[in-house]
Amino acid sequence: MLILNDTLLDAVIHEITFIVILILIYSLIYYLSIDLWFKAVLSGVRINLLQLFLMRWRHVDTEVIVNSMITAAKAGLQLTRDQLEAYYLAGGRVNSVVKALISADKANIPLDFKSAAAIDLAGRDVFEAVQMSVSPKVITTPAIAAVAKDGIQLIVTARVTVRANIKQLVGGAGEETIIARVGEGIVTAIGSAISHKAVLENPDVISKTVLSRGLDAGTAFEILSIDIADIVVGKNIGAQLQMDQAQADKNIAQAKAEERRAMAVALEQEMKAKAQEARAKVIEAEAQIPIAISEAFRMGNLGILDYYHMQI
Repeated sequence: MLILNDTLLDAVIHEITFIVILILIYSLIYYLSIDLWFKAVLSGVRINLLQLFLMRWRHVDTEVIVNSMITAAKAGLQLTRDQLEAYYLAGGRVNSVVKALISADKANIPLDFKSAAAIDLAGRDVFEAVQMSVSPKVITTPAIAAVAKDGIQLIVTARVTVRANIKQLVGGAGEETIIARVGEGIVTAIGSAISHKAVLENPDVISKTVLSRGLDAGTAFEILSIDIADIVVGKNIGAQLQMDQAQADKNIAQAKAEERRAMAVALEQEMKAKAQEARAKVIEAEAQIPIAISEAFRMGNLGILDYYHMQI
């Protein structure tokens, strides 16, 4: 029984020792990132185990840093661990920046790590910007209504072909500014046309006029072309305005006529009142005559014959 217990105890000790060794090996592999170090060595990237351990200690994603260094090295770019780690700690998207640098290098677009990092930290997608520099983007404007000098409304839809301006990505205006400026240019170009027919005959006049205004200044894009996709004839704004003006003039004239009629009615009522007042005074004066005659009889100033002669 004692021998059996010793054997069981030895087995438990061996098992615990084995588990402890496994934990130590796992911890060693995790904190020293031996697998990443071996992968980097095989890819020709020089990095030591102490640096990997310190990166883990600083809560840096060693896999992101090592894989980015390997990707950059295979593409012929020289990026140091310090650069990538510092950028990671600053909150940057390391993978996106590395992909953008590789794409720019293959497309012969001048872009260094500092500029790419600044663009990324500014909140713009630097990889998408590089792709847009290689493959321009088409922005379709909403329907823009403008009126020519002859009063006819034209509704225009344009397609603006732009590519990213790497130098202006930090601090440059976005797509909304491009659309607003193009819309303003279209309204100006149509508004300066003598007739809407001239615009319909030569829609490229709009494109040339808008392009000559340098609308991409201060933006993150460079306008390559502005193409008029559709022109629709809208309302006759000039005639509508004339009709509205005529209606307004009519309403004003009616208001003035009503004012004159009201004044005439008031004047008529005033004259009637004055006439009634005059008649009342006459009646009042006539009522005083018998009183005066009787007073004259009483005072002896008027006799019967005199009164008789007055009646004749």
